[in-house]
Amino acid sequence: MISIEINKDSGFCFGVVKAISKAEEEIENSDSTLYCLGDIVHNNHEQERLQKKGLVTINHEEFAKLKNAKVLLRAHGEPPSTYKTAQTNNIEIIDASCPVVLRLQKKIKDAYEMYDGAQIVIFGKKGHAEVVGLEGQTENTAIIIENENDIERIDPNKKVKLFSQTTMSLEKFNNIVQLIGKRQKAPFEYNDTICRQVANRMPNLRSFAEKHDLVFFVSGEKSSNGKVLFEECKKVNPNTFLIQSKESINTDELNEKIQELGVESIGICGATSTPKWLMQEIEERIKECIG
Repeated sequence: MISIEINKDSGFCFGVVKAISKAEEEIENSDSTLYCLGDIVHNNHEQERLQKKGLVTINHEEFAKLKNAKVLLRAHGEPPSTYKTAQTNNIEIIDASCPVVLRLQKKIKDAYEMYDGAQIVIFGKKGHAEVVGLEGQTENTAIIIENENDIERIDPNKKVKLFSQTTMSLEKFNNIVQLIGKRQKAPFEYNDTICRQVANRMPNLRSFAEKHDLVFFVSGEKSSNGKVLFEECKKVNPNTFLIQSKESINTDELNEKIQELGVESIGICGATSTPKWLMQEIEERIKECIG
């Protein structure tokens, strides 16, 4: 008989749990519409669940036109300009920014306001919601680097203060630190600002993926963290597949794969933006497929 296991450490990080709890609490205890600035979590299925409860997702353009309303800020955090707009338009802010992100924003703001001639460099994904908020602390003057090729944009003759988006790979961050250090002629400071709730999942997920014959990694297509964690699983177990929902699983294809690989155990894991209920749905779907 094939065993199926859901990774107990997968699922929402505490920042996402906090944001969703705040949203549900506000919806239940208030008659006024609750807007959310951007997707509350990078998972379409959880988005749909909350929309059915009454959460209305808006973009920054719509937010700028909104007046006399209540808006929830998600875990990713926002730049100072968002708070200024809220004040101007009489918008009540329900701030669900992750405490880890808020501490990082303050560090970057303090480094920028120190004004000692240093280049503020952020290792992260350009345009990602969290990075937009971080960049905003420097009046959008920070240098954003996504990979080692971007390091060329840093002037080695000027002081550097490096920070990282909280959900980046610790291994890649350490590699970036080494590469900048080798070419840097002026002083170089770096801050390991990666969330350990995310970083610590990597060794756990590697162990989990290794012990199963077949692994389904559940994540929304917009999840930056999901892409990183999926790649970690794939490295140790090539039979790891990225799926978004139970609809991704085809009975014939699954049974064919089970026969081909001689599968005795199946693992299900996910990103920090993947709800437990979705992984449980996938577990039920696999059970139906294999009879």
